[in-house]
Amino acid sequence: MRRIWVAAYVAIVCLVGCQPAEVDHSQQPSATGPAATEKKAEALEQNAAAGNKAPPSPSEMINKPEAQAVDPAGGEPLDDAITCLARTIYWEARGEAIADMEAIANVVMNRLGHDGFPKTICDVVRQGREQGACQFSWWCDGRSDRAREDESYATAKEVARKALNRQLTDRTAGALYFHHRRVMPAWAAEYTKTVEIGGFSFYKPRGGDAR
Repeated sequence: MRRIWVAAYVAIVCLVGCQPAEVDHSQQPSATGPAATEKKAEALEQNAAAGNKAPPSPSEMINKPEAQAVDPAGGEPLDDAITCLARTIYWEARGEAIADMEAIANVVMNRLGHDGFPKTICDVVRQGREQGACQFSWWCDGRSDRAREDESYATAKEVARKALNRQLTDRTAGALYFHHRRVMPAWAAEYTKTVEIGGFSFYKPRGGDAR
């Protein structure tokens, strides 16, 4: 009789203690690698460019490990949405507050869905000549575009991920342009200032059209 009770006890313990732990799939690395994540980002980018306001489904969204696995060293070619957006956030606002980095991401995403700008993030970032009349200063300076600080670049990629997932509030009130508050470019007088965030001032065209 005692053996029966012992066997029953062992069976109950196994049923309770041997159940598989719940897994948070939203934080699990992609099983198919960075290439699949870049495809996700491309789909999110295309929806944003088309003006689709519907939020992506959980399966369409990029999770944090997936984003961090793309361009981990900050030195890959600028040929996918995550890398182009993250590198822009990094070079324009590294060392600044998260709010500043998110605002830079807002400007890129606002341009993506606006007439007068290209339809991909990389083309938005690279608009204009590499030397001279480009839209983002880091792309114009003739220096290496490789990220240098791992922590700052990881933060930039997390901001880029949220921007693509439409998880960021537009802090800029629809801005398409910005500059650092230490300078006052001549073009600023032609636009309407929407807000100042940290070290940056943000603007949109008075008539709504990009120029």
